[in-house]
Amino acid sequence: MNDVWLGVIEGITEFLPISSTGHLLVAEHWLGARSDTYNIVIQAGAILAVTLIYWRRLVELLTNWSDPDNRDYLFKLLIAFGITAALGLIVKKLGFELPTTITPIAWALLIGGFWIIAAEHFAAKLPDSTRITLRVAVAVGLAQIVAGVFPGTSRSGATIFVAMLLGTSNRAAATEFAFLVGIPTMYAASGYELLKQFTHGAHHQVENWTSLGIAFVVSTITAFIAVKWLLGYIQVHRFTIFAVYRILFGGLLLALTATGTLG
Repeated sequence: MNDVWLGVIEGITEFLPISSTGHLLVAEHWLGARSDTYNIVIQAGAILAVTLIYWRRLVELLTNWSDPDNRDYLFKLLIAFGITAALGLIVKKLGFELPTTITPIAWALLIGGFWIIAAEHFAAKLPDSTRITLRVAVAVGLAQIVAGVFPGTSRSGATIFVAMLLGTSNRAAATEFAFLVGIPTMYAASGYELLKQFTHGAHHQVENWTSLGIAFVVSTITAFIAVKWLLGYIQVHRFTIFAVYRILFGGLLLALTATGTLG
């Protein structure tokens, strides 16, 4: 049953702007820690879900070369992904990584909540635009690195709102670009980490591959439902509900750590 819960948590939180890292850490406090291989695989389930949602768009981008707008969009995706991949490797080589403990993640959740409110406020003053400019592509690539280095930031939150602030003020357009960039980025990151785990024999730490398979399937299904809901929700609503949730959740985590309930 714990594997089902972890799959649900991963599926819901991976692409909503509320930080999957923070939620999984809290969940593991009560459900028990899982191996790195386990966490990588259930994350892959969430990525697969988004790939299935956008499969027609992905096929169009990869095959419809005659459309100049299509080529331009694909070029911007490659720019964003290239920046993330290059800087991500540098960050890995330098070994720069913050500890994934509750307190810094709680603060990241709080700060991110206020960041969403500010981003929505200033983006609302911009003319509605679905265009992805070069500076948006570069900024999204950089935002993915920031989210990767600072646990609790939320990759989707960082990328969506930097895109909105820099000109792609349309929520749906900013979200689509952020998610499409996230697909190759997260596949590459998961593949890289999984290869490291198998190279060092860490995959033997996985206690039960059947349980892992269940969590993977649950994560995929849950993420599919969550992302489909989000894409419909943002057509007519702001992201404010997620900002409020982040602030409340971050405050709760700080309170729990202060009382010693969470370590």
